[in-house]
Amino acid sequence: MKAIQIRDNIYWVGAIDWSVRNFHGYETGRGSTYNAYLIIDDKITLIDSTKKEFSAEILSRISSVIDPAKIDYIVCNHLEADHSGSMNDILQYCPNAQIFVSQPNGLKNIAKFCGEHSYNGVKAGDTLNIGKRNLTFVPVPMLHWPDSMVTYCPEEKILFSNDGFGQHLATNERFDDEFDYSILMHEAKKYYANILMLYGRQAQTTLKTVANLDIEMILTGHGISWRSHIKDILDLYNKWSNFEADEHKALVVFDSMWHSTELIAKTIGEAFNAKGISTKYCDLKVVHYSDIVTDFLDSEYIAVGSPTLNNNMMPNVAAFLCYLKGLTPKKSNRKALAFGSYGWGGQSIALVQKELEEIGFDIFHDMIRIANQPTDEDLDNIYNSIIEKL
Repeated sequence: MKAIQIRDNIYWVGAIDWSVRNFHGYETGRGSTYNAYLIIDDKITLIDSTKKEFSAEILSRISSVIDPAKIDYIVCNHLEADHSGSMNDILQYCPNAQIFVSQPNGLKNIAKFCGEHSYNGVKAGDTLNIGKRNLTFVPVPMLHWPDSMVTYCPEEKILFSNDGFGQHLATNERFDDEFDYSILMHEAKKYYANILMLYGRQAQTTLKTVANLDIEMILTGHGISWRSHIKDILDLYNKWSNFEADEHKALVVFDSMWHSTELIAKTIGEAFNAKGISTKYCDLKVVHYSDIVTDFLDSEYIAVGSPTLNNNMMPNVAAFLCYLKGLTPKKSNRKALAFGSYGWGGQSIALVQKELEEIGFDIFHDMIRIANQPTDEDLDNIYNSIIEKL
């Protein structure tokens, strides 16, 4: 495994995970990378590491440039195991390396992830001189763990951003101008929606800090890094972190047993379309939660439907609402609607609405409950009622 040169004496030494398809419930259909960077200077410095399963890969890439024993400093921007898991194995080859981590949260917890070693805590504005270059540390707590920080090298105008601005995307290309732009931006949006959406306030704070830095490269912790479209990704993060909704977008999310709830879903979608609101249907039997929340990120309307099963909503619907609740910011400006069919009890629709209310959505239409198969008259009434409310 060979390192890839980023700039003179700066190398990507991470790992490519072509096979991963699930990351904490987030479906990673295009795999991922765990990015780490090696800086050759008076003090040889490694920034971040990889999952433990890829220890041999990162060590091989480092060894293609230098003997790992020569590493003087290791910067750990974030403790999560996809970034710190190989640290212990690396330290077997460079036991005298000094390790730098955020203070207090990183310093307090790093031994639980990387074992008992000597660690150095750094605070906002602390700078580490490594020779011709300096590294300045910027804590970004809760983006998305308490220990998270980013590292900036002013001489190179490089931001090592760890989980910020990344994507779960396995590729041999390392930069934005080497890869398909539309796929890259979709995966960046999906990453933000599924990893960072809850932490918009913290993202805004980070963006304000980044705005004061002269940046020519953003070297990410996952996926592709940025050098040609930095403004694009910063502008999108500003939009996403403000949780800005497009009033002309709606999602209709549902599960259905015998197509009755599905018929209601399609009728609701037709009403949205008639009012000029672009609608996407998400059948939970075939569309994954992580893809739905990607579209939810900038949709103003969401309609969620379930038939009644054993006095409850369908398991797919309950799981989706749980996933959505965990990601949705507290102050939400989204408009929601609960709907569904039932045979005799019909409890599911009220349960769906209760969940939507608890998430913080504005219920813009009374819940729609239809016994058994909806008639043409039922569907006409639903259509006209939605039209009146939009």
